[in-house]
Amino acid sequence: MSGNSSSFWQRFCFVASKYGKLCLGLGIVLIMTLASLGAPFLTTCPPEELHLDHILEAPSENFLLGTDRLGRDVFSRLLYGGRVSLWVGFVAVGISVSIGTVLGLVSGYFRGIIDELIMRFVDVMLCFPSFFLILAVIAFWEPDLTNIMLVIGLTSWMGVTRLVRAETLSLRERDFVASARLCGTPTRSILWRHILPNALGPVLISATLGVAGAILIESSLSFLGLGVQPPVASWGNMLMEGKNVLETAPWLSLYPGLAILCTVLGYNVLGESLRDLFDPRQKDRLF
Repeated sequence: MSGNSSSFWQRFCFVASKYGKLCLGLGIVLIMTLASLGAPFLTTCPPEELHLDHILEAPSENFLLGTDRLGRDVFSRLLYGGRVSLWVGFVAVGISVSIGTVLGLVSGYFRGIIDELIMRFVDVMLCFPSFFLILAVIAFWEPDLTNIMLVIGLTSWMGVTRLVRAETLSLRERDFVASARLCGTPTRSILWRHILPNALGPVLISATLGVAGAILIESSLSFLGLGVQPPVASWGNMLMEGKNVLETAPWLSLYPGLAILCTVLGYNVLGESLRDLFDPRQKDRLF
């Protein structure tokens, strides 16, 4: 048993030293995700439960991270708010990656007038600052969770489209694609079975970084009162609720701010590490 344990730790230390950034980013992401998913098991009270005799109570044994202006447990709201923020990030990125991948494949493979139309539309969308475009759309839609995920996803697919198009333009000239065309393989099969699997590296990197961006956008919208509406907890509206009592109860803003910082940092580090991992020019000096 001791030999197996020693061998395991040797392998662990080797992986940690060689892929340090990747392990750091993945570790932060896993910790924040598991903590949010485990909220029902890690907390003793619902996030909306009021404790009117413990209003603005500092962190203590009964309330690990203190309470807010309505006596709600900040620790419980932090974990349940993380579920909301992460759900928004995953769904919004799923929407944007799906749209961007399809348009990028079609644009890069067929080229010609189809490519021109799609890329000019991408250029038009990129002319608008994304956050102000989201604010404009939210002004006409009801600011609920579903609409926020849709708006973020529908306004952030342009980068993925460019990445997939560039990969498709390169891959369509490869021998295995030419062989598939000569064998009479349908275009749909060429796109989905031959080109897409070989273009997933940049898509994975973009999706990882996109989750961090979506969480920041959702937090910003909620902080401005245009995102997730109380009493549903999210990190953004927790920051909004804490800004008015910053001097007397700094923990109301400190902990959700740290949660946003750690989560966004984790996804950015993970995305940058994956970018290095998929770049063959970087493998000799990875991490």
